[in-house]
Amino acid sequence: MCAAPRERSVFLGLLPWPERVQVARALRTETVGGLVLLAAAVVALVWANTPWSGAYEQIRDFHFGIPALGLDLSVEHWTADGLLAVFFLVAGIELKRELVVGELRTPAAAALPVVAAACGMAVPAALYLATTGLGGGSGAGWAVPMATDIAFALAVLAVLSTHLPSALRAFLLTLAVVDDLGAILVIAIFFTADLNLLALAGALVGLVVFYLLQRYRVRGWWWYVSLGVVIWALMYNGGVHATVAGVAMGLILRVSRDGDEEASPGERAEHLLRPVSAGVAVPLFALFAAGVSVSPPVLGEVFTRPEPLGVVLGLVVGKTVGIFAGTYLAARFTRARLNPDLGWADVLALAVLAGIGFTVALLIGELAFPDPADAEHIKAAVLLGSLLAAAVAALLVKRRNTIYRRLWEEEMRDEDADGIPDIYHRTTTGHSRAGAGTEGGP
Repeated sequence: MCAAPRERSVFLGLLPWPERVQVARALRTETVGGLVLLAAAVVALVWANTPWSGAYEQIRDFHFGIPALGLDLSVEHWTADGLLAVFFLVAGIELKRELVVGELRTPAAAALPVVAAACGMAVPAALYLATTGLGGGSGAGWAVPMATDIAFALAVLAVLSTHLPSALRAFLLTLAVVDDLGAILVIAIFFTADLNLLALAGALVGLVVFYLLQRYRVRGWWWYVSLGVVIWALMYNGGVHATVAGVAMGLILRVSRDGDEEASPGERAEHLLRPVSAGVAVPLFALFAAGVSVSPPVLGEVFTRPEPLGVVLGLVVGKTVGIFAGTYLAARFTRARLNPDLGWADVLALAVLAGIGFTVALLIGELAFPDPADAEHIKAAVLLGSLLAAAVAALLVKRRNTIYRRLWEEEMRDEDADGIPDIYHRTTTGHSRAGAGTEGGP
């Protein structure tokens, strides 16, 4: 007797209603944060190119802190090393949730976003190295075009007022989570200063204590906040970029619920910190990182010097080719597949949109090019490449917008009085409700 064929895992298929509600909430928050980020970047660019640019530089370079603890940093470095730790803490929690209860919990479902993200990082890096190799430039910035800025990408979608289905937006979110993990590993491995083993050992001990507090269900935010600050300071003094501390703590936080818990520690932390990350930490980093000169000489050198040209090509061309090809290969050679109702034109649009690399790309650019003059050109390349990717993606998305607006209007007409679309009231056999009545539902 022949065994029944194994059903292929569907990624980007119909999400359970409670999970769809959670994804929608996260996307709305990221979208608002992305709009704030966009506004902060515009303010920085305008401010840095006005007669008041001297005031901008004075504020950006102003130092304060505790010199005795090795924490006498400029405002720019406090936003990059300090505030971004909150951003990466939230990213770590997102990654932990995806690994435990989300799309990445099974190998078959995880194959598509993981392969797509890996190709979306490898191809831009290879294109950058090829460009700088042919032009006789420095390969130090190979990691700059690897990262996707999810908040900025979702802000572009919000500005376009698109009706793209939630499955595609969830794909972009999951892709960016895996992308962030790759960027974090790159920062931790390739962009470390001289290591202070004693400080790193102290940070490791702090993380162990953090884990034990979680393991034994110790409550009280003051324990975790104070310990987190100590871990961050030790990680910074240890020579590893301090944002890695945020990711490590995010991965340690428990995201599964115990018994009658209304929310896990990870869910509570994310609920509290996401507005701080999206509305304060990332915009302030953008405010003091995106203030670059956009004079004609600087813009001209973006296309004549191999390093900034490699960044632009990596973001605009490398990201598109890498993510689209990776998605196709995963759908072609693994059990994961796209929802049959989705077209490859949608994947292409999101692949182009993923070329918006802002927050992490600017951070890696500063680490790869310590010389402010070189960093200025790399920042200009990141901004220009992200702008080109956003413009091309806008054209592609607008072409699909009419179709998805019509589908959305039809879905709204089919919605029942309970607020749940009819499609969620049936399973694949069409007899019972799917997702209704489960924990966390409406």
